[in-house]
Amino acid sequence: MGPADRPARPLYTQAERHRRDTSRWTLVQGVLAPLQFAIFLVSLVLVLRALATGAGFAAAEASVVVKTLALYAIMITGSIWEKAVFGRFLFAPAFFWEDVVSMLVLALHTAYLAALATGALRSEALLVLALAAYATYVVNAGQFVLKLRAARLQGSGPARALSAEVDAGSAQESASQQRFGSVSDRNTIGNGSKPRLAGALS
Repeated sequence: MGPADRPARPLYTQAERHRRDTSRWTLVQGVLAPLQFAIFLVSLVLVLRALATGAGFAAAEASVVVKTLALYAIMITGSIWEKAVFGRFLFAPAFFWEDVVSMLVLALHTAYLAALATGALRSEALLVLALAAYATYVVNAGQFVLKLRAARLQGSGPARALSAEVDAGSAQESASQQRFGSVSDRNTIGNGSKPRLAGALS
């Protein structure tokens, strides 16, 4: 059996799935993730408008700060969630590469705050840095969406397997009944022919 033939490691073990479903931090992540995405969309519009028109830099820069604070919130609570479910704050095997990219996202957002606070970059360069941070955020968000889909597929796997077992059992029972019926019919025919044969001989 080669590596390609080996079954993939499930995203969650049964114990991890139970901890995920019972943790209050799962709900927190479910609220913060779409909230951060909504903030990102608004901020993205403001940033692009400022770069395109040369106006509204203050609003655009402030929106990136709000987006960064939302990122910090979801990163902190996400680490707590990962600890509750997988037993470590970061880089659990199930979310290793998502966490790696998250570190890059966090670094770029933090660099934006540092540049804004120190005045190291002009407004245009500052917003370009924000766009770079947003690009990595979109990649990271896509990773988590794919992982969420994988988790849903894994969760539906046992149900499909049980349904297949039930269908197989029903088919086997039906086949057994058909074989039993065929044997019964042959016995009935055989028993019915014996009196006629006896009558003919007499």
